[in-house]
Amino acid sequence: MGTEGIQDKYVNPYTDFGFKLLFGTAMNKELLISFLNALLFGEETVKDVTYMNTEHLGTQEYDRRAIFDVYCENEKGEKFLVEMQRGEQQFFKDRSLYYSTFPIREQGKRGPWDYELKAVYVIGILNFSFDDTDNEHFHHEVKLVDLHTHKVFYDKLAFIYLEMPKFSKREDELETMFDKWLFVLRNLSSLFERPRALQNRVFDRLFETAEIARFSRKELSEYWESLKNFRDWYSVMKTQLKKGREEGRKEGREEGREEGREEGREEERMRNARNLKELGVSSEIIAQATGLSEEEIKAL
Repeated sequence: MGTEGIQDKYVNPYTDFGFKLLFGTAMNKELLISFLNALLFGEETVKDVTYMNTEHLGTQEYDRRAIFDVYCENEKGEKFLVEMQRGEQQFFKDRSLYYSTFPIREQGKRGPWDYELKAVYVIGILNFSFDDTDNEHFHHEVKLVDLHTHKVFYDKLAFIYLEMPKFSKREDELETMFDKWLFVLRNLSSLFERPRALQNRVFDRLFETAEIARFSRKELSEYWESLKNFRDWYSVMKTQLKKGREEGRKEGREEGREEGREEGREEERMRNARNLKELGVSSEIIAQATGLSEEEIKAL
């Protein structure tokens, strides 16, 4: 496979190949550890991770809305399920909840067991927005909360969602590692030079790993196929969105014309009712002739 059409310098992390390259391989697990620690804002320090089997989690592409999973546990046995979701699904929250049941049930033990569980984190990197009521808030951390006391009821299950389209910080606005990681995920494939704000050992590793020119022939072939799938999916979704907008405008125009016709018919009924009323016709007969109520006729 040649390099025709590939003009980006760095890999696209929203592709299956790119996401797994950066976060799904033991060789690059320091990138995943750094990302998890940045995401948790230092509340939990992940020192090491062990990759777990994702076969039963359904990692295949589905309807070109691929969710690429990384499933791992840290040195304390806490579970992390990281999902890259590039296309909106109607029941993506249900899917997250469903996925969380696997790391929970896997902790069950045979024989005597007191049901103590390790924490489970489900992390969704979303290439879409699910909350249109707030155009700025993009980092959601969801836990079980007592609605009466507003206190966390159970702190071992957390759903963390990142609405990437809402992240708009520029390079000169990056302050924390959290900011820097989101900037990388949002902009990596469009960068031609490494930003000055991303000068440390972890990002040394990331940019070295992500540079397409360093790929072997096999890696380049796999990436090109993955990128093609991503572009095909993007084209289909963009076409469907455009078609939906056009249909919406068409329906709006039809509704507008129908509303106009209905208003015209209503004005005609009112005008006829007035004329009949001036001729001394009874309200009962006018109501039968125009469809207006006797109350409406009396008010004329």
